Amino acid sequence: MAQRLLLRRFLVSVISRKPSQGWWPPLTSRALQTPGGLTVTPNPARTIYTTRISLTTFNIQDGPDFQDRVVNSETPVVVDFHAQWCGPCKILGPRLEKMVAKQHGKVVMAKVDIDDHTDLAIEYEVSAVPTVLAMKNGDVVDKFVGIKDEDQLEAFLKKLIG
Repeated sequence: MAQRLLLRRFLVSVISRKPSQGWWPPLTSRALQTPGGLTVTPNPARTIYTTRISLTTFNIQDGPDFQDRVVNSETPVVVDFHAQWCGPCKILGPRLEKMVAKQHGKVVMAKVDIDDHTDLAIEYEVSAVPTVLAMKNGDVVDKFVGIKDEDQLEAFLKKLIG
């Protein structure tokens, strides 16, 4: 009984999403029939919104993926070498993603987990995390280690974009 109630609340909240600019469109059905014969109608008091997938930030899967998406990229790339256990990385990552998204496709961001891709970390001489590289036409043109504030990140990106 509690599971049905929970399912009903969840389904009602999903169905009653309101569209907003930059958000996914709502479900078109006004009522949902569940397998148990339960009909769920939307409740306007409960809403859930979902965001679109970011096209400016991506995770590197392996060496060839890095070669293809970063080194061979025609668009300048910011490469964020990070680790799951790194506290400063958890602060810098979202801040950097936000700043890259503000550039509207003039630059993209690749995220490299050094624990999964030690070969790339060694190749690019990453000795501490977070390390951020600015790459243009396959070459490293700038680099910093540690946390930066938004003004410093904006200057870093402007320098990369040119």
